[in-house]
Amino acid sequence: MKPIGQRHPFSTIVPLMLGILLFIARPVTAADPQRVVALELSFVDALALVDIAPVGIADDNQPSKLIPALRERIGDWQSVGSRSQPSLELIAELQPDLIIADSSRHGEIIDDLQQLAPALLLPSKGTTYEQNLETLQQIGDAVGRGKMMRERLAQHRQRMEQYRNKLTGHKESVQFAIASDKGLWLHSGNSYAGSLIEALGLHTPINNGNAQPYIPTGLEQLLKVNPDWLLVGRYSEHTLLDKWQQMPLFSLLTAHQEQRIVDVSSTLWSLSRGVIAAEQMAEQLDHLLNRQESALLSRTANGN
Repeated sequence: MKPIGQRHPFSTIVPLMLGILLFIARPVTAADPQRVVALELSFVDALALVDIAPVGIADDNQPSKLIPALRERIGDWQSVGSRSQPSLELIAELQPDLIIADSSRHGEIIDDLQQLAPALLLPSKGTTYEQNLETLQQIGDAVGRGKMMRERLAQHRQRMEQYRNKLTGHKESVQFAIASDKGLWLHSGNSYAGSLIEALGLHTPINNGNAQPYIPTGLEQLLKVNPDWLLVGRYSEHTLLDKWQQMPLFSLLTAHQEQRIVDVSSTLWSLSRGVIAAEQMAEQLDHLLNRQESALLSRTANGN
């Protein structure tokens, strides 16, 4: 188990190091940005922490991809297209004074972005919980609100330590997965959700330091992992997991036998990757594992 604040193995910090190198190569600061465009959802969380509301967000043209707590904090914004292919034309129309881009998605267009406004290239997709906290502080420093960010992150660590104290006695393994009509992807200990579970003193089954963050998985592989709890974020209404549940082999799954397959928000658990999301995820785990009801959970597997 990894205490709050402990770093992950070197193999998991490559995306973070890439972002740091790019940050050093292209130093960007904006003392008091008024018109920020965020090209990844985790950057919206970072800006909200220091009371900055972005004017533009790459939200895949779906405002619901931001969790309600974030939408309430930042108010209205203009969509600038998808996270994978944001629209340079829409970004230009917003006349931003700062653009925050994801090093795993937007490295090839960074020069184009720099023509529109100072652009900060930092890691988001595929990063762990601890790596994300480091990125948040870099954003706080870049927008001239480093002290405010440090104070908020310190408060966050205190809150997470309180949740860790409540959860650390649990021996059950907890696995988060994304399900769609095309497949099932287990999030390992090198993903955001998996590393958060570990940071809270819990155990996620796939914690090999060399594991990929997101692992496509068949039913037999799922049975080998065999988690005590299976938290499922759905990307579609009808998923491959639903089909598996009709198969005899599925009855061998411990989580199924113990009625511990729980649907959770894919937006919160997979897409958000930020402090506000992390605190809600920790709250859900506390309610779930300590047998309390949680209004934050979307629904349980039996439909209640």
